[in-house]
Amino acid sequence: MNTVITNLKNRYQNYKTLDSRDKKTFWKEFFINNALYILLIIAIIYTYTQNHKFLGTNSIVNIISLSAANLPIACGIAGCIVLTGTDLSAGRVVGLTACISASLLQSVSYASKMFPNLPVIPVPVVILLVILVGAIVGYVNGFCVAKFKLHPFIVTLATQLIVYGALLMYIMLNGNNGQPLSGLDVTFKNFVTGSILSIGDVAIPNYVWYGLIVVAFMWFVWNKTTFGKNMFAVGSNPEAANVSGVNVVRTTILVHVLAGIMYGITGFIESARIGSNSAATGLNYECDAIAACVIGGVSFVGGTGTIGGVVVGVFLLRIIFVALNFLSIDANLQYIIKGLIILIACAIDMRKYLVRK
Repeated sequence: MNTVITNLKNRYQNYKTLDSRDKKTFWKEFFINNALYILLIIAIIYTYTQNHKFLGTNSIVNIISLSAANLPIACGIAGCIVLTGTDLSAGRVVGLTACISASLLQSVSYASKMFPNLPVIPVPVVILLVILVGAIVGYVNGFCVAKFKLHPFIVTLATQLIVYGALLMYIMLNGNNGQPLSGLDVTFKNFVTGSILSIGDVAIPNYVWYGLIVVAFMWFVWNKTTFGKNMFAVGSNPEAANVSGVNVVRTTILVHVLAGIMYGITGFIESARIGSNSAATGLNYECDAIAACVIGGVSFVGGTGTIGGVVVGVFLLRIIFVALNFLSIDANLQYIIKGLIILIACAIDMRKYLVRK
């Protein structure tokens, strides 16, 4: 807190030394670089004036819960962006792991159980399985990017299609014929969507705590490990990192494997949170995650970003989406707004990069 106050004081002192022309430039840059945050504040105030329930306990807990569910995928894809890449397969990996989780954790008494002769698999086993599936996809992505020098966009576009095809084939198994996977075991639902704490009479689901654990783990990896330092070095300048002794190939692969693990965890959580999983599960999740990362300061120019920024980006984006629902904005129009948010965020990010350059 003292550091923040000191920085603000220093900026104020520097501002006072500027002439009128430089002050105009300062405010121009300020409004451009913080346009999304300013628009967000305006949107929150406007939404509250239209519907006071927007800042009620139910709404706030809902925003926190939805944000927590999206934190793992955003933390995973942030690492890919730090390497100046992206991951278009993230949403489909979430869908595949969600359907795997649902199929293995359906109640034995459910009439349309996908594997009727299979008992309910222990939750820890399923978690390890979906983590493994996500890690395998991440390894394929990382290996192709690092070894074959292919652009991450092309690689992950290809794996997106492959994973989606695998998902479609999986939900057709054993006569399921693509039907939604529901009828989940009570133990599984309680583990994910149950609650041990409430604010007033509003329960906070358990997956909020799992999201916080993921954030703490990723913060530690990014900030306190050699791998994290190597990741930022590769993202900033892979040639310089290689000369400095960093194994660029291994680092790139591990970043994508870690991302895949995060997608698997997201799929596991979404499986119980949604309750009825199909081929549509996970659709466009990567778009929201990428937008959240860019809003949170993870730059596509590489080597820049923090887990704290990702968390802020996820929350800000979720606040916007919830506000749109409170304002009864057409669902189709929301896609346009999401696209504009991504475009504006990337434009601001690139402008900051060019100014620094």
